[in-house]
Amino acid sequence: MSFIKSENLNIIEKGDLKYITFPSLCADGVKHAFSTRFGGVSEGIFSTMNLSFSRGDSDEKVLENYKIICSALGVDYNKCVLSKQTHTTNIRIVAPADIGKGIIKERDFDDVDGLITNIPGVTLVTQYADCVGLLFYDPIKKVIAASHAGWRGTVGEIGRKTVEKMHEAFGSEPSDILAAIAPSIGKCCFEVDTPVYEEFIRLQNVDLNRIIDDKGNGKYNIDLWECNRQILINAGVLASNISVTDLCTKCHSDIFFSHRATQGKRGNLAAFICLDEVSE
Repeated sequence: MSFIKSENLNIIEKGDLKYITFPSLCADGVKHAFSTRFGGVSEGIFSTMNLSFSRGDSDEKVLENYKIICSALGVDYNKCVLSKQTHTTNIRIVAPADIGKGIIKERDFDDVDGLITNIPGVTLVTQYADCVGLLFYDPIKKVIAASHAGWRGTVGEIGRKTVEKMHEAFGSEPSDILAAIAPSIGKCCFEVDTPVYEEFIRLQNVDLNRIIDDKGNGKYNIDLWECNRQILINAGVLASNISVTDLCTKCHSDIFFSHRATQGKRGNLAAFICLDEVSE
């Protein structure tokens, strides 16, 4: 029996290691995953699969966690590139010189919440603990992307901007792109006050009635999953090409790291996506 149930996502268990894949991205030519808290070597508030080097965990343990999950996915941890997220909508085209940055080499970039590449064998890595992870794969042009959409990134439409950058840099047609919206805080738990609500109501071409519940007293619950789904559809991604999570990280804080559930005392989850290397 699976340790958690999902109607929309695939739950993968390999011994102690447990991670998630998305039906839309289970395609030839790409490897991908979204981690859970299970299968690593970290301890305490970081137990066990913490994938952040910047929250106080041992660097040696975090690197070992990367080795464990990358081995299970069949990718090379030395060829991972880790974002440097600051809730922007900045997106970096990953070049050969970036390979290993954030994992085995120092990063020389900052304020990067999205990554795109067409280089086979390079794994893009973005990190989460309630924010929304977005993954993209164009099987025609052979391009991948990963973007971090907290509420600021969501209202900044980083999903649309990622699709546009894939088209601009590599000629990806939005209708060809396969996309996934990863486990993150659900509408059930994402309560905000008026200033954040006012940011969302500025969004254009989004059905706010499906996204926002007014709870009264200046409190609102917001559906980041549906908001990002509509943003992707407005960008030209086909609804049938999008996998949407049904797992809330705060509701399942025993399974996922959740910033809100732990008041920030936690590690980080990660999303991984890699183009397969072509055998000669």
